[in-house]
Amino acid sequence: MKEGFEKCNYGHTLFIKTSKDSKILIVSLYVDYLIFTGNDELMFAEFKGSMKHEFDMTDLGRMRYFLGLEVYQRSDGIFITQKKYALEVLQKFGMDKSNFVHNPIVPGFKLMKDADGIKVDKTYYKQIIGSLMYLTATRPDMIFAVSLISRYMENPTELHLQTAKGVLRYLKETVEFGIFYRKGGDDELVGYTDSDYAGDL
Repeated sequence: MKEGFEKCNYGHTLFIKTSKDSKILIVSLYVDYLIFTGNDELMFAEFKGSMKHEFDMTDLGRMRYFLGLEVYQRSDGIFITQKKYALEVLQKFGMDKSNFVHNPIVPGFKLMKDADGIKVDKTYYKQIIGSLMYLTATRPDMIFAVSLISRYMENPTELHLQTAKGVLRYLKETVEFGIFYRKGGDDELVGYTDSDYAGDL
């Protein structure tokens, strides 16, 4: 490309430009929107100038909302949440007036195929799962529970639906949650897993 970008091998709408002194500019395309980030203000200015010269474009400033993601750029870091989307999900599935719970799934609970259980509408169940999956972009605390209930999309029963609604009730209690990227932070990401859990695969 004449701007010096290389297409990312893993994301077809992602382009990366690296300078000789290790400065980087990352650009993501979505329909007629461009989102870019990097570590050099001069590269930002040159890229914006080039794009405005080539196309009829408007600079909307720092990203605040995009595809359900709310971005708060603060002096101490960046906070990303999906509060608005989460509230819409709760309303869509009639869970906005429900009682909340403090855990996405009961600790130690084992979910199984439940072959003899009462069947529920597959489409409705899949809609819940799809909405919850999108929320995991900023909600790592929900990933395990959503992954677990997603295993039963083919033949969901009342047991699976009630478990999914339990995740929605947890969401109601935690709509304010998100991910905070601290500026200059050097914290390590630590994860835990239950090595005894095999589930019903």
